[in-house]
Amino acid sequence: MPRYLTTAEFAALCRTSPETARFWRHVGKGPKSFKVGRRVLYDAAVVEEWLSAQQNAQTGSPAA
Repeated sequence: MPRYLTTAEFAALCRTSPETARFWRHVGKGPKSFKVGRRVLYDAAVVEEWLSAQQNAQTGSPAA
């Protein structure tokens, strides 16, 4: 079963504030998210892919 992260958990993983994570979502910069009722969730696998892409963009390394 997939694991889902809340906005606060995603922000903690990125070592940023939940407000920054919300801003990234608002401007389309962060990983894809979805709503369940009023709660925004992130698929942990998608977050890992997004973080890897961010790291590769910084280092110039191709994605593995």
